[in-house]
Amino acid sequence: MAKIGFIGLGIMGRPMAGHLIAAGHDVFLHSRSGVPGALLAAGGRDAGSAAGTARAGDVVFTMVPDTPDVERVLFGEDGVAAGLSAGKVVVDMSSISPVATRDFATRINALGCQYLDAPVSGGEVGAKNAALTIMVGGEQATFDQVLPLFSTMGRNITRVGGNGDGQITKVANQIIVALTIEAVGEALVLAAKAGADPSRVREALMGGFANSRILEVHGERMIKRSFDPGFRIELHQKDLNLALVTARELGVSLPNTATAQELFNACGAHGGHGWDHSAMVRALETLANHPIAD
Repeated sequence: MAKIGFIGLGIMGRPMAGHLIAAGHDVFLHSRSGVPGALLAAGGRDAGSAAGTARAGDVVFTMVPDTPDVERVLFGEDGVAAGLSAGKVVVDMSSISPVATRDFATRINALGCQYLDAPVSGGEVGAKNAALTIMVGGEQATFDQVLPLFSTMGRNITRVGGNGDGQITKVANQIIVALTIEAVGEALVLAAKAGADPSRVREALMGGFANSRILEVHGERMIKRSFDPGFRIELHQKDLNLALVTARELGVSLPNTATAQELFNACGAHGGHGWDHSAMVRALETLANHPIAD
């Protein structure tokens, strides 16, 4: 069994670390808010600091909210870099800047260690069910080494290319998800305002070429007004900001991504930062002056 460090024990990180513990690995844990008692009771150990996880683990996972958080965890005072020794592997499973990721990888490589960026898709449900999609950037040999650990947390695990390519893939994923939510929302708002039953419209569309998981899951949320977060709007805003900043650096235009971000911003202006991202439909309903359902 492997010796593993795991940093970041929030909505996603907590069940991910739990799967590694359940698989019999020796897991050393750290979180700014403290290590949950349930993980300690399951056999995890409190490493005391980010550096402590790196000293104890041969592979160190990070799962924190944003680019500055990863930089702080890796290179801040008593951070991962301070506890690393040659031959160890750092795996960042956060969703952050592809450009910063390449810099972080270079700095970790300079310490004689390997680096993988491995952002995930699947949300809290996927994390709890060990069913995440994991998009990996880094060396093939390092990916092969860590693959058995990834397999305890996810099902669709793909090495896309070198460092940063995992993060680019996650950004692309979030663009597709946001734009599909927007399309489903527009379609159901139009149907409702025209007098059709949106639940029947959704049912009909699910039998055709327009079907998607977002129509299935988030379309139902829109109709049932079930906006408790599986994935919060504020987190999707962060991911779309990464897309737009990266696009600007590369000289690429993402007009519909920008529109989706503005719709999320409108939700935020109405207190919706913590709503599920399917609640983008509320901004569309406001523009149409017509809700899908009461």
